[in-house]
Amino acid sequence: MKKDLLKMENLSKEEILDILNIADQLKYEHKHGIEHHHLKGKTLGMIFQKASTRTRVSFEVGMYQLGGNALFLSSKDLQIGRGEPVCDTSRVLSRYLDGIMIRTFEQKEVDDLAKYSDIPIINGLTDDEHPCQVLADLMTIREYKKSFDGLKLAFIGDGNNMAQSLIVGALTLGMDVSIASPSGYTPDDYYLELGKKLAEKSNAKFALTDSPVEAVTSADIVITDVWASMGQEAEAKERIEAFKGYQINEDLMSYTNPNSLVLHCLPAHRDEEISTETFEKHAEEIFDEAENRLHAQKAVLVKLLGNK
Repeated sequence: MKKDLLKMENLSKEEILDILNIADQLKYEHKHGIEHHHLKGKTLGMIFQKASTRTRVSFEVGMYQLGGNALFLSSKDLQIGRGEPVCDTSRVLSRYLDGIMIRTFEQKEVDDLAKYSDIPIINGLTDDEHPCQVLADLMTIREYKKSFDGLKLAFIGDGNNMAQSLIVGALTLGMDVSIASPSGYTPDDYYLELGKKLAEKSNAKFALTDSPVEAVTSADIVITDVWASMGQEAEAKERIEAFKGYQINEDLMSYTNPNSLVLHCLPAHRDEEISTETFEKHAEEIFDEAENRLHAQKAVLVKLLGNK
């Protein structure tokens, strides 16, 4: 039976750790020039309805390093962009490809693609979730902190796809999670309720607040994202006003634990959601995080498309 990665909640704690372990191994092999052509002869289709830098490059390079091929499929070039039903596109591509990664707006489109597909579907980003990025974040956290035990993660800013996937991923691994968002910009109720259930199951703490100071106090990891995501450009001025006081800067970081990490999925709007000073102070971990998109996604590809 095929497996997909549509949301973070598709993954158990054991499955997340398995992916991270494979990612660590693949990263080690890459750094030491050891070929790992686990997907030799395999082809990944990549459907993009949202612009991308890191997602496209990391998946293309990842498939190449795994011995396979990647096809860039713009929605402008596909019949799906001209009215062909998702179910038909899915059935056709299942006959040609070994897997599909899709980066789009509505989560329903990813779910429908998986429903009618005979091959694995990977969510490369939707308005609801960004599981591949969060796996890279978790990989980076473990690289720096060695373990997830006893850690507190704080997310400051818009309760968007990143916040929602982080809630699920971090709480599944037993980390405490605190989200600081202004009223009207909090994560969806579904994820707040899911967060409560996961916190109870993992014996972790989960909190939502409108106070960035409260959220980051005693935090070991602080994460943020842009205030206006793709498709929200018309709201940019309104959002900048709403998120005043939610910038990650040195004053806010003074409330965190010593040696705390700062992560950002990029691209960063410096001196909006994060000050230039704080960004540069934590640039090493931020760009390690960006690199780890490659290794974490390769691990997902091996798990879903591999023969073992």
